[in-house]
Amino acid sequence: MTTLGFLYPGHFAEDDFPRMEILLDAVRLVVNHTDVDEDDYGTDALTRTGTPERLAAGVTELQRAGVESVVWVSSGGSFLYGWEGAHEQTAALARVAGVPASSTSFAFVHAVRELDAARVAVAATYPEPVAELFTAFLHSAGIEVAATRAAGLASAAEAAAWGLDEVKDLVTAADRPEADVMLLPDTALHTVAHVAELERLLGKPVLTGNQVSVREGLRLADRRSWSPRLGRIFAEREAPPAPVATWGAGRARAHGGRKGWSGRQTHSGW
Repeated sequence: MTTLGFLYPGHFAEDDFPRMEILLDAVRLVVNHTDVDEDDYGTDALTRTGTPERLAAGVTELQRAGVESVVWVSSGGSFLYGWEGAHEQTAALARVAGVPASSTSFAFVHAVRELDAARVAVAATYPEPVAELFTAFLHSAGIEVAATRAAGLASAAEAAAWGLDEVKDLVTAADRPEADVMLLPDTALHTVAHVAELERLLGKPVLTGNQVSVREGLRLADRRSWSPRLGRIFAEREAPPAPVATWGAGRARAHGGRKGWSGRQTHSGW
């Protein structure tokens, strides 16, 4: 049994995790909730959710559960720190937790690379300025964004209240023919039950915040688990052959990323 740890801000769409645990084989998903002092989709409030003190405070319970990796399940609470700041955030989390650590923002980057996507579309529940900062984060990772659609919601509670119809409307408005993958970054949005249907609707892979967070936890734990009901990123397929390592390749991967699975590393191990 592989045990993965997740730090989740507040209480919004955390029921996505027991659903994924049921669908995945021999994987235990342990969720610990961090404090949210203000449920607001402004940049200041979102940034405060990801301070080192708040993340460190949530680690103890995960350590007691014997987790093999930790993921900070917040897009806004990570990408708003910028590319370098988000790396520093999860490096600090890894030091405190004593296991590999990452965040939802990096999970999106790694999932897009795994799918070999040339460009993506973003369907964000956030206000437009926040959605644009997520797009900028993706650009920092070398990911081309064909279009970004911002729904302009004011809080995570509003996002958590959305059903399938609202999500369908958002992804349909955000989609572009040239986009290979659709991204829904908000971890407060209930999406896990809808991924397969959204992929049928769009005819392309759909990546969502909670879904890719679990994929990231598995990656860090060097563990594979498959369930087509969780979308194409979880559809079983033969792994490509590992490239022949060369001197200095590890350092290049740490800064530039690579596709495929690797050993136990922290957030920026790809």
